[in-house]
Amino acid sequence: MQLTQQHIEELASCAINAATQAGELIHQRSQEQFAVHQKAGGNSLASQVFTEVDLASEQLILNTLQASIEKYDLALLSEETADDHSRFEKDFFWCIDPLDGTLPFIEQTDGYSVSIALVDKQGHPHIGVIYNPVEATLYHAIKGQGAFKNQQPWTVHQQNEALTLVCDRSLTLHKDYNAIITQLKSFASGELNIISHGGAAMNAMWVLENSPAIYFKFPKKNDGGGSIWDFAASACIFNEIKASAASFNNDVLDLNRSDSTFMNHQGILYGSHHSLAIHCKRLLS
Repeated sequence: MQLTQQHIEELASCAINAATQAGELIHQRSQEQFAVHQKAGGNSLASQVFTEVDLASEQLILNTLQASIEKYDLALLSEETADDHSRFEKDFFWCIDPLDGTLPFIEQTDGYSVSIALVDKQGHPHIGVIYNPVEATLYHAIKGQGAFKNQQPWTVHQQNEALTLVCDRSLTLHKDYNAIITQLKSFASGELNIISHGGAAMNAMWVLENSPAIYFKFPKKNDGGGSIWDFAASACIFNEIKASAASFNNDVLDLNRSDSTFMNHQGILYGSHHSLAIHCKRLLS
């Protein structure tokens, strides 16, 4: 089913409502004891761990979005639900990470969030919603309508003199980590801040909050590198704020990958500005 702009705006309101409710649930449950489980995933602990709160958040989101799924004949891709491949058949699909950054959630540090996107069959994001329960901060974007923070128009301004590297903790274990840091410090004239404790969605938002900043994952052969639901919402927000959200080689993100949900084949490179992303790609290649 093709969607009008009015339909998209209605669906954006649904996604904001779902993400906010789920974020409030997560915040409440973060004060309680909860069970932690492991599942099949990529080669990192972050992709293998989940909690009963992930499942509760997902159920709340699905309940909230169910009417829109039926009304607009939408497909669904959600982290804690098996991929039924309906995303290849329907014109649009909800792409949901009910608790992105489960490791920081377990550790009770900032860096976890709810992430919901509406993506078309070709892999283009039309809605992106990210809610940070720690700070009760809502980020969202609608294709063609700009980006918003707490419902107010949002633009990126350079916040710092120093460059900020936002990265997954797995990068700190990379065999070339020290060389990467040396190169980035040289590029930044010795001033480099590092943030390495968040999930993918908040890592992306921290790029925008700490400009000039970058966040990247190298392409790799083995499964991992995050999944479609880790990047779909932030890609929409970056597109609308005119920042850079692309593969590591500066191709369009493959947000409806046919053979997997993992993004390891492309890697990712997010930059608070396009020119910064291009310079860093050359430096890191």
